[in-house]
Amino acid sequence: MPRRARLIPVTLAGFLLLGAALPAHAVNKDIIQLQTQVQQLQDAVARLQQTSDERWGVLKDLVQQTADSVNKMSVVVNGLQVKMQNLQDASGQKSDQLSGQVQSLNDSLDELRARLARIEKSLGDIQASQQTTNAALSNLPGSASAGGPPVPAPSTQPSAPLNNTAPAGKPNPGTPLSSMTGGSTQQSFAVQPGAAAGGPTAADMYRTAYGDYMSGKNSLAGSEFQELIGAYPDDNLAGNAYYYLGEMDLRGGKPASAIKNYDHVLEHYPDNSKIPAAHLHKGDALVAMHQNEAAIREYRALIQRYPNSPEAAQARAKISIARR
Repeated sequence: MPRRARLIPVTLAGFLLLGAALPAHAVNKDIIQLQTQVQQLQDAVARLQQTSDERWGVLKDLVQQTADSVNKMSVVVNGLQVKMQNLQDASGQKSDQLSGQVQSLNDSLDELRARLARIEKSLGDIQASQQTTNAALSNLPGSASAGGPPVPAPSTQPSAPLNNTAPAGKPNPGTPLSSMTGGSTQQSFAVQPGAAAGGPTAADMYRTAYGDYMSGKNSLAGSEFQELIGAYPDDNLAGNAYYYLGEMDLRGGKPASAIKNYDHVLEHYPDNSKIPAAHLHKGDALVAMHQNEAAIREYRALIQRYPNSPEAAQARAKISIARR
């Protein structure tokens, strides 16, 4: 076989090999590009993950800072609430002290009024007695109305002839003056029921009971206040007695009984000076019985009736407490 003939198959085989090699090279190039793109995508995902982690860390820090701020604000608010409560308690204590002082002053004024009333009544009785005596003396022989000498003033002693001798036709010596005038020359005082029976007056009974109350002798003071109410039920000091009975019941853990006593003051003694305090402490008794709505109504009634009283100021503070 000639050499040229032998080269033809070899050449054909080379072409075949070259044709087979060209597609393989193109496939490898595509794979490399795909791998490159995948690598780029992985890098982008990694960068995105890193960015997300960083942002999540920042967000977590912000959330933590916000939580810390909220906790600090909560502590501050709690501190303010405690301070406000302490201020309210201190204000309530001062108001209670002021209320007690005002009540003591009212008691003293009530006692002074009672004394003045008794003095005025005694002066009126003395004046009426003097008028009766002057009328009796004017009817005696030798008085100015009979044309005789003037009658001495009631404060001076009558002359001896007037008391020991009498002209003819006149009453015999020793005849009582009351028999000549048809009436008595003794003073006739209008007295209260207890005094008429020989007992103490309402003011005396109240002063004794109040003194025992202030000394902490509650049992004795309670009995004395009850005696005052029994002896002088219509006296204004009986209203004070009911009030202090309510005070002792409230402090003794008997709010229902205290409310009854306060109601006696509110319903039967409308002019009593204890009305504002009775409203206020009735509300306190209702709070002690967990009847807060009724207590708020009682406080509001006090504020409406006596808006400028010290008790009304206390009632305004206690309304906010009762609403909790």
